[in-house]
Amino acid sequence: MRYGSPNDDDRIPFPQDQSKQVLEAARALGRQVVFVYASNERHYEEVFATIAEHRVGALIVGAFPFTHKIVQLAAHYRIPTIYPRRDYVDAGGLMSYAVGYAEVYRQVGIYTGRILNGEKPADLPVILPTKFDLVINLKTAKALGLDVPPSLLAIADEVIE
Repeated sequence: MRYGSPNDDDRIPFPQDQSKQVLEAARALGRQVVFVYASNERHYEEVFATIAEHRVGALIVGAFPFTHKIVQLAAHYRIPTIYPRRDYVDAGGLMSYAVGYAEVYRQVGIYTGRILNGEKPADLPVILPTKFDLVINLKTAKALGLDVPPSLLAIADEVIE
């Protein structure tokens, strides 16, 4: 199901390639996916009301600029949520699985040095991230009444207690 439209107001859809991957994973797990769209805080209340109305069991937040409002609404509606960056988890979100930014910033420094030493940016190869960090907030999990499996805690890069 899709609620809202990527063309309504200034709402932005979940990226097409990610939508396809989410749908394939959900199908493999026998789950249903509901896409909701929002691009700013004035849409967040509507999105969370829709999620609550449809008794959605979990939420994946796309690549939005960080805002405490999303974390607050997820807590208010008691919706387990995975975020695209760890700063959401630091602010009280449940978990994130995201690019390890330390490595990305290191590569930015290396590329900056190469460019300053005369290499042409167009000649530099594109480097895709290879390090992703799983961060879990156990305090939030407990507040949601969730038991995080020990096997998941064991593979997490960081567990916030």
